[in-house]
Amino acid sequence: MRKKRISPTKIIACGFLGVIAVGTILLILPVSHTGRTRIGFVDALFTAVSAVCVTGLNTLDPGWDFSTFGHAVIALLIQVGGLGITSLGAGLVALLGGKLNQRENNLVREALNYPTFKDVLPLIRAVLAVTFSTELIGAVLAFFTFVHEYPFGEAVWVSVFHSVASFNNAGFDIFGGGVSLTGYADNGWMNFTTTFLVIAGGFGFFATRDIFDYLRSLVRLYRLKKAGEVSKRKLYEEKPRLTLHTKVVLMMTAVLYLGGGVLLKLTEGDNITWMGALFSSMTARTAGFTTFAFTEFSMAGVIVMCILMFIGANPGSTGGGMKTTTMFVLIKSLISTATGKEAVAFGKKIKDDALHKAFVIISLGLCWVIFASFLLTMLEPQLSLSEVLFETVSAVATVGLSMDVTPTLGTLSKLIIIVTMYIGRLGPLTIATMWVTPQKGISRPEEEIPIG
Repeated sequence: MRKKRISPTKIIACGFLGVIAVGTILLILPVSHTGRTRIGFVDALFTAVSAVCVTGLNTLDPGWDFSTFGHAVIALLIQVGGLGITSLGAGLVALLGGKLNQRENNLVREALNYPTFKDVLPLIRAVLAVTFSTELIGAVLAFFTFVHEYPFGEAVWVSVFHSVASFNNAGFDIFGGGVSLTGYADNGWMNFTTTFLVIAGGFGFFATRDIFDYLRSLVRLYRLKKAGEVSKRKLYEEKPRLTLHTKVVLMMTAVLYLGGGVLLKLTEGDNITWMGALFSSMTARTAGFTTFAFTEFSMAGVIVMCILMFIGANPGSTGGGMKTTTMFVLIKSLISTATGKEAVAFGKKIKDDALHKAFVIISLGLCWVIFASFLLTMLEPQLSLSEVLFETVSAVATVGLSMDVTPTLGTLSKLIIIVTMYIGRLGPLTIATMWVTPQKGISRPEEEIPIG
């Protein structure tokens, strides 16, 4: 009898559950607590899920309620959650000089949402190199701020934790008091450091590698041209070109960052600075840090933040959300349907399968937001609809921003947010199709149905 193989998506889903279980056990241990607050199973589970799903929502105060050991556990969970357990495992194999078999290649490809089976191991090496080098740079940059506020050793640890949380778009902080970065609202260096780390982590490893390869090829061609070893015709033929994915990522990152900042400045007026508006626009892209209290935002500002959170970061990154390319493809699909023309971007036709997938992902995400919000409004009648929607969108997009709602939630509401964060980390489409076995060779009769 042939043994049935477990699909890569199920292995990844179970892997995350295993890491969450270990993290919960470690966070329940007395050595993880400061003794300020009694930490029960649900709160430890909530913190572990929030860390592994790189969200940043908290029912407790990480800075005051968890010890240095607890902070180290949270940082490790964030790192594992941001990179993925399969990526770290494959990275260890790569560092030891080993090779991946076809099944392991498929597992890593599924975990990173990588489009091909080609060059998986080199990609993993590049991912780990970019991650740890960027986090090191970020820690050094952050240290220049924290060294003025903490003893040397503590400043080093706070810098490392902040760098890991920022690059992985987790939104955790260990400052205490639930203040996040509100104390650094006017600190340009801290705003720059955090923005650099968040955008670097949320930009996407595929796009980053494509840009590096593009620049490297340009330099090589320039040297050949300067040495007179290549003709103009060959220079044109071999000229490197960015992929469609990278072009979309660059455009959407700029549009959402700058456009979101302008909209927030327009909606909030003098209540927020330009630096604060741009930072809020950036952090809504699944980062979870804040320099301004969202409880003071207007309803228009809350709507802008919810839209930015729902869209999220780029594919193949540490960030969450429905992804920028998904929204881009959906918009192109709507334009194509309205005009009767092909969906085209940068001179290339977008595949019909991508159009369909984008529609399904956005639809499933919205359906879960509505469903979870409905449950929360029943369980937490004291909360306004805007507070509930903000919390739910933040959870499903693994952002971590809150209107000071999370600590007030009841046990059932916390469990709903836990499930929402888990769904958001794995992806609504992955969850929906994980237990479905594709049926091949079955074709049903077609029949027209009126639409619209």
